[in-house]
Amino acid sequence: MNKLTWMTATAAVALLGAAPAWADGKPSAEITGFVGYRMGGEFDVNDSTTGDDNSVDLQDSGSWGVDIGIYRDATSFYELLYSQQSSDLDSGDPSLKRADIKVEYFQFGGTLLYPYDDNWFIPYLSLTIGATRFDVQGGNSQSDTRFSGSLGGGLRIPIGENFAVTAGLRGYLTAVDSDSQFLCVGTGGSANCLIRSSGSAFFQGEALIGFTGVF
Repeated sequence: MNKLTWMTATAAVALLGAAPAWADGKPSAEITGFVGYRMGGEFDVNDSTTGDDNSVDLQDSGSWGVDIGIYRDATSFYELLYSQQSSDLDSGDPSLKRADIKVEYFQFGGTLLYPYDDNWFIPYLSLTIGATRFDVQGGNSQSDTRFSGSLGGGLRIPIGENFAVTAGLRGYLTAVDSDSQFLCVGTGGSANCLIRSSGSAFFQGEALIGFTGVF
């Protein structure tokens, strides 16, 4: 287990331990497990033969994650978000096509709920900041961590007092230094480095559905 995963788990335990006790029956914490479909994500690759820079897209694929919330009051909570996707690159280059890219988000922030007495659903808005971890599973296995943030929103459909179904959208934006070289795939002189010479941001969008337990 990598260092960021340990840090996320430790923070989750600390948040749960700090959950306030509500004397009037209001919720103190919640946990949401979700699955989604993540789209977007483009890398710049320098061709070692021609020296040209080419854009390569990360394939759209499934994702999953966990969101832990500690309630500040009845309509807002602090949250700790973890989400990951494993995919490959949309490229005809054999050295790149073999690379399996894992993108993980470790985020902390908050969510606002907008309940209405006459509605059977509850809109929400979420804003988080944290880190993105890129990990190459093939070739010269490497990983790199960058600062990122996310903005999400959607609907919650309560099922009784302690459960809800959540459906929403979330966008992730990762800052990338335009002069950096990381995520090199391939071997020897044929290695290619993603994010080699241009670009300053990595963007992905995610559609998700989850199940929430409130306690």
